[in-house]
Amino acid sequence: MKEFLVGLLVVLMALVLTLIGFLLLPVLLVLSVFLRLVVGMVILLLAIWLIGKVTLFLMEVIKKKEISKIGE
Repeated sequence: MKEFLVGLLVVLMALVLTLIGFLLLPVLLVLSVFLRLVVGMVILLLAIWLIGKVTLFLMEVIKKKEISKIGE
C-alpha cells in the first residue's frame, strides 16, 4: 500500500509540474520575444558604435597622411 501511495504521489507531482509548465508557457513566450528584442537592440547599438569608431579612425589616418604629404 505504501508503494502505491508513493507512486500516486509521484504521478500527481508530475501532473502538477506539467500544469505549471503549461500555464507558464505564455509568460515564457513573451519573455523570449522581449529577450530577442533586447539582444537585437544591443547588437544594433554595438554595430552603430563600431561603425562610428571605424569612421573616426579612418578619418584620423587620412588626416595624418595629408599632413605628412604637406610636410614633405
